[in-house]
Amino acid sequence: MSGSRFRYGAWRDGPDPLAPPYDVRAAVDEVGERVLAGDSLRDVLRDLIRRGPRDGRGLDDLRDRARRLRREALRRGNLDGAVTRAQQLLDQALAAERDQLARSSDESARFNEAVLDNLPRSTSRAVEELSSYSWTSDEARALYQQILDGLRREVVEQRFAGMKQALEQGDFAGISEMLADLNSLLARHARGEDTADAFQQFMAKHGDFFPENPRDIEELIDSLARRAAAAERLMRSLSPQQQEELSRLMDQALGDGPLRGRLGELTDNLRALRPQLNWGRGERMRGPSDLGYGDAAAALGEIGDLDELLDQLGQEHPGATLDDVDVEAVERQLGRSAADDLRRLRELERELRRQGWVTRDAEGLTLSPKALRRLGRTALARVFDDLGGKRQGQHDLRDAGAAGDLIGSSRRWQFGDEQPLDVVRTIGNAVRRRAASGPAARLPVRLEPDDFEVAETERRQSAAVALCVDLSYSMYADGRWGPMKQTALALSHLVATQFPQDALQIIGFGLHASALTQGDLAAIDPTMEKGTNLQHALKLAGRHLRRHPGAEPVVLVVTDGEPTAHLEPDGEAVFWWPPLPETVRATIHEVDHLTRSGATLNFFMLGDDPGLQRFVAAVAERNGGRVFSPDADELGRYVVDDYVRARRGRHRRSSAA
Repeated sequence: MSGSRFRYGAWRDGPDPLAPPYDVRAAVDEVGERVLAGDSLRDVLRDLIRRGPRDGRGLDDLRDRARRLRREALRRGNLDGAVTRAQQLLDQALAAERDQLARSSDESARFNEAVLDNLPRSTSRAVEELSSYSWTSDEARALYQQILDGLRREVVEQRFAGMKQALEQGDFAGISEMLADLNSLLARHARGEDTADAFQQFMAKHGDFFPENPRDIEELIDSLARRAAAAERLMRSLSPQQQEELSRLMDQALGDGPLRGRLGELTDNLRALRPQLNWGRGERMRGPSDLGYGDAAAALGEIGDLDELLDQLGQEHPGATLDDVDVEAVERQLGRSAADDLRRLRELERELRRQGWVTRDAEGLTLSPKALRRLGRTALARVFDDLGGKRQGQHDLRDAGAAGDLIGSSRRWQFGDEQPLDVVRTIGNAVRRRAASGPAARLPVRLEPDDFEVAETERRQSAAVALCVDLSYSMYADGRWGPMKQTALALSHLVATQFPQDALQIIGFGLHASALTQGDLAAIDPTMEKGTNLQHALKLAGRHLRRHPGAEPVVLVVTDGEPTAHLEPDGEAVFWWPPLPETVRATIHEVDHLTRSGATLNFFMLGDDPGLQRFVAAVAERNGGRVFSPDADELGRYVVDDYVRARRGRHRRSSAA
């Protein structure tokens, strides 16, 4: 028995089943890297889907393929081929007729020659005048009839895929009856009637005309409407003269019977049922050959489908999702591999959402709290790398309390205690008490109130921290936007994980100031709005500090320019440069208010603006805070290190007291 023989090659039937799964966390980290570098969160998440899980396999690649196919379709040929072909057949018919007349010597032959010599130059008008002409040449008569029969066949076949056999048999009555039944069905559907049974009856009677076998009336309408829209676009793509020529030729080809009227009625019904299709847009097509009516309409139908697909792949409209992209249309227009790419992108987005990394709102994808925590951890890790491995320190106050770390000791429970229960010592107390009662004591052990003990903890002193970050356009223009985001996210993560008893509020300020969450900060984009309203930011910082009266007040300010805006009593922001005296006075008023409440203002001054240097020096002298001038890349290290050192210093003062 001969051994089996195998052949190996590249996988060609969809996605590679042995390809490693896409690393979703790597995608999230890549998003985080770009956000921390200052890129727009929305743009980064949109790029992730556009680029796809592998380079060149995202929406942008699919759009490039669709655009390439569209350009090729536009170069397929000239759209006036139907008129050109009619002109060629007419010239051949007239030549054959003149040859036949030249061989005759009677007066009727001379009269017919005069008729032919005086035909209009317009092809359609000449065909119309020759409709009652008595041909003497059989060849000429056949060529003339071919003009009408060929155009009629192309028009009807373009609208209905299954018309070839009926046209070959000359069954125009059957075609006309089908059109009447179809228009009746569409009219009932347009009125909102239930047409499920009527559709089944229609398909049972006329199904041979529809080899695509639509499953329901909506699929039938979609198919017919796309074909009808392509025919309309063909007319709109011709010049006015060409439109008139083709329209007249089509009227003569369809004749004066019911066929022409019912086709027109069908077009009107389909336009009403599918108004969103592009019915009126023309295209400029050029190519080496003249396209017949059917080929020209098919090319324009293909271009229309590609335009619709490009719109879906563009994802530009509000609330757009990958589910809006028709996978079947992608496979039909771009091929199986493109459809597999789209399915892979959908799976990527679903996996990001399933694992809780992203959520979708009205504006698109955004990072979830889980992803923001990972982003903050990354930002903090970068800062600690810059700190050279220094420990951030703890700032414990040696006082037993409900919050803090366990210290290993316990005490008897008292009414009102909130400390965690020491289960081991509580059970031990109960066992020893029962044992002391005599040898008859047996399980189960019942707990008495005196048995309970609670674990003692070290309570940490809390702080109320306001981090005010400058969001003016100069921060973005000078490359400080990314470091600012990284610093704020790092500090937010540090407080949430290492100092949960502290209350941190991030405040962004431009022309106005507002409180920002982690998500707001990650997603915020720069604007061209001018103004540095530090006064409003300090006012919000004061409100935050007053909400935590027992906490140590800390205010950190990151800015690259002197105050240029302030709020009027009516709440309207006023901007002017150079700064108005009113702006400076309003800002200093907030500084003094914070100083009286015991808050320390530390400034992190980016850049070398002389006005800013004079202002922060005056504030430091007035408040007693410190001023730092870090490079943008070192901003996170300076802010986090100052926060940790300040907390460490407060602990020492508390312990000494």
